[in-house]
Amino acid sequence: MAIERTFSIIKPDATRRNLTGKINAKFEEAGLKIVAQRRIQMSEAQAKKFYEVHAARPFYGDLVKFMTSGPVVVQVLEGEGAVLKNRDIMGATNPANAAAGTIRKEFAESIEANSVHGSDSPENAAIEIAYFFAGTDIVS
Repeated sequence: MAIERTFSIIKPDATRRNLTGKINAKFEEAGLKIVAQRRIQMSEAQAKKFYEVHAARPFYGDLVKFMTSGPVVVQVLEGEGAVLKNRDIMGATNPANAAAGTIRKEFAESIEANSVHGSDSPENAAIEIAYFFAGTDIVS
């Protein structure tokens, strides 16, 4: 499997509970390397643009409100098959359906407050990474 990069967000519910280190440990223990990272307060404009793919869905407004409710950690993860590996580590979107040992099973509060976001494809990873990071911000 090829070395690739994926995008990750540690969401406001997790940063509020000081879970950044525990979540990052799961990525690192699974062989992913954090090659860029920044703690930010996402603006409403940033969140609307980032999640615009969901703009027509009924949860869009609540999602934007939630993602701007506190600081988040945006980061780039690198490793073999990083996109799929990250999705496995995160677990199912609904924590009730997530496998034991996954981030969402252990830390999520709800479907919305599920602690992490991760890219769903290499193509979307590239778009999401570029939204928050310049190439010079990423150090392997």
